Amino acid sequence: MPKRVVTFGELMLRLAPDGYYRFLQAKNYGATYGGGEANVSVSLANFGLDARFISKIPEHEIGQAGVNSLRERGVDTSFIARGGERVGIYFLEKGASQRPSKVLYDRKYSAIAEAEETDFDWNKIFEKTQWFHFTGITPGLSDKTAKICLQACKIAKEKGITISCDLNFRKKLWSKEKAGTVMGEICKFVDICIANEEDIDDVFGIKAKHSDIASGKVNHEDYKEVAKIVTDRFNFSKVAITLRSSISANDNRWAAMLYDGKEFYFSKEYLIHIVDRVGGGDSFGAGLIYSLINNFSSRDALEFAVAASCLKHSIEGDYNQVSVGEVLKLVSGDASGRVQR
Repeated sequence: MPKRVVTFGELMLRLAPDGYYRFLQAKNYGATYGGGEANVSVSLANFGLDARFISKIPEHEIGQAGVNSLRERGVDTSFIARGGERVGIYFLEKGASQRPSKVLYDRKYSAIAEAEETDFDWNKIFEKTQWFHFTGITPGLSDKTAKICLQACKIAKEKGITISCDLNFRKKLWSKEKAGTVMGEICKFVDICIANEEDIDDVFGIKAKHSDIASGKVNHEDYKEVAKIVTDRFNFSKVAITLRSSISANDNRWAAMLYDGKEFYFSKEYLIHIVDRVGGGDSFGAGLIYSLINNFSSRDALEFAVAASCLKHSIEGDYNQVSVGEVLKLVSGDASGRVQR
């Protein structure tokens, strides 16, 4: 039987103008679905794992279309709570050259933000589960979701389930101070922490001293100290930090670091031309979960995760539509992009 990973978060409706049109120009919006933990579930299902997504989603047609988008990609949706009135929405304007992408949220009072602890029977949800994953976005939705996340982590820990969290700080959801307080309590139960260059500073105030994200200057060595400090504080078994150097909205350098409590590992760096950046971090998290649950070495797990995420940047939409074989081909050094005949 495939190994089971449970993820918990919000499934959102994504509305984006065609191509690179700005919001003020747009006459048409394409509709797709996505969200941090849902994106992870789709990647893991693509990789052949038993991926179970947990959320609360309205029973109306827009909610059902979102559930269907997961089902058709092999995700187990059988424990999604149904109810509430709203599916959260986000609007995406794609950036280009020196113009950054923009995201506008319309997600207040969504079904998951209004969910209650009684909506989820974690003992049943976690049956035959090896891994539980969530992001810092979910407890940031409301005080209710923060309590549910904490409850889920406590039960998962009692059952010996590995717990991973992608910090994913979102300033449009909550303040750094509140994020630090809430995530500081939740992270006591987390085994594997995933973050980008800024998250650990935003949430816990631990800075990479010689890096300047705005100017694209990322000093990889800085993150050794950052990873060690946060590991010592929360007793994480592993800390993974993605390292993105932004040349422009279209072109980035992409790499990551993994600290396993003993050694620091840095991946190869990819120069990527971006088709769609949203979901890039989620695809990294999914790649890390897949490789670690299958007992890859720390170095091999890191390289798999970075390659999976590199490929996601070439795919439209939130969901990463790549296979294990495609990721391994890139890991092996085949990055030419030549036509496969």
